[in-house]
Amino acid sequence: MMIDRKKLLKTSFIAALAMPVFGTYAASAEENDLSVEAESALLIDFETSQILFEQNAEDQRGIASMTKMLVEYILFEEIEAGNLNWDDEVTISDYAHAISQNYALSNVPLHQNGVYTVQELYEALAIYSANGATIALAEEIEGSEVAFVDRARELIESWGIEEYQLYNTTGLNNSFLEGNHYPGSDEDAENVMSAKGIATIAQRLIADYPEVLETSSIPSMTFREGTSDAINMLNWNWMLEGLAHERMDVDGLKTGTTSFAGATFTGTAEAEGRRLVSVVMGAGDGFTNRGQRFEETSKLFDYGFGEFEYVTIIESEMNLDDEHNLTVRNGVEEDISLVTTESIGFYLPEGTDLEDYSYTFVPNDDVVNEKGEVEAPVSVGESLGQLVIDNTDDLEFLNGEAQQTVNVAAAESVERAGFFTVFSTWLRDFFSGVRDRF
Repeated sequence: MMIDRKKLLKTSFIAALAMPVFGTYAASAEENDLSVEAESALLIDFETSQILFEQNAEDQRGIASMTKMLVEYILFEEIEAGNLNWDDEVTISDYAHAISQNYALSNVPLHQNGVYTVQELYEALAIYSANGATIALAEEIEGSEVAFVDRARELIESWGIEEYQLYNTTGLNNSFLEGNHYPGSDEDAENVMSAKGIATIAQRLIADYPEVLETSSIPSMTFREGTSDAINMLNWNWMLEGLAHERMDVDGLKTGTTSFAGATFTGTAEAEGRRLVSVVMGAGDGFTNRGQRFEETSKLFDYGFGEFEYVTIIESEMNLDDEHNLTVRNGVEEDISLVTTESIGFYLPEGTDLEDYSYTFVPNDDVVNEKGEVEAPVSVGESLGQLVIDNTDDLEFLNGEAQQTVNVAAAESVERAGFFTVFSTWLRDFFSGVRDRF
C-alpha cells in the first residue's frame, strides 16, 4: 500500500523539547493593550526583522526629514566605493545656498560658492537635519538633486519598497524649494511612504553602515567651530543623553517635521546586546507637544524590551524520537535516525501558549521514495527532509513571512549492504510488483 508522501510527525513543542525557558510563560497570551498616540507606528527587532508592534504601518504618510536617511545611505556607498572622501571639498550651489538661508527651516547657513568638506555637511545633516547641506551633498554625489532622487528611487525599489512618493532629498514640501521641483511634481508635493518602508530604510542603513550611529548619537556639536560660521547644532532627537527626553539606550536615528507629515521619528535603541528600530508618524504636529514623538517612542521601546523574550522553538542538533526513523533500503542498518541541523526561534510575548505551535516532518522528495525509504549509502549530515512549523500566521516580519522550516539530516552514516542483500531486495520488489499487477 502506498503511504502519504508527507510522512507526518506532529507533536507539541513542550512535549518534544525539554527547554527551561518554557517555564517562564503563562498558559495563555495576554491581549496587547499598548496604545501609541500617533497616526502610524511600528516596532521591529533589528536582527530578525520581526514586527513586535504595528499600528497603521502600511498607511502612506508624509516622511519629512526621515528622507535624509537615504542621503546618508548613498553617501556611505560613495565613501565605501572610494568615489568620495570625508575631507573632499564641496562648492555650494546657488540652490543649496538659497535653501540654507531660510531660517524657518532647519539649517546651517552656507556661503554662496563657499567650500565645505563632506564631513562638515554630513554632520550638519545627521545632527541638525540641515536642508541646504543635504542638497549640497546630493548635488556633489549625482550632479543634481533630481538625479539623486532617481538613484534613491532605484535603491528603495531594490529593497522591495513599491509604494512611495519621492520628490526631493530633504523631505520638505516642494513649496519651499525655490522652484527646484522634481519634473512633473506638483508645487506642493511632498515625500510619502509607509512606516514599514521607513523601517526598511533604517534597518538597511544601520545594517550596512553602522557607523551612522556614531554621528546620530551626538547630542550637540558646533558647526565649523573656531570660525565666523560657527553655529551650535543641537540634535533634534531629544532622546539622546542630556536632552529633554533622555533615554540611555537610544543612539539614533532621524526626526522629521512638516505641516503635512506632522512630527515623525525613526528611533533605534540597544540594550543588553539587542537592538530595536521604531517608527512613529503623525505623532502630533511637532509644535503643540514637541515631545510627543519621543514619549510614544519610549513606550514602544519599553514594550519591545520588556514584554518579549526570544524562544528557541527548535534547537539545532535536536534528535527526533526513534519512532520517526526512516527505513533504509539496501543498507547494513534497517533504519536511520534524524537530527535537525539548524535552530529556529521567535520573539514571543509573555503569556504565549506554546501548545499552539507544532511541527510537521516533510521528507525530501529527491532522496526519500514513495514508501518512505531512503536508499543506502547514506552519509551523516545528508539532508533528508524538513520540519515545517505550523501556526506561525500570527508572526509577521518586515521582510516577509516567518521562517517556517528547519533542515533535518541523517544522524549517522549507513553503508550499502552486500550483493546478496541488495539482490534479495530486488527480487522481493520484483515479485511484489508482479503480484500487484494481478
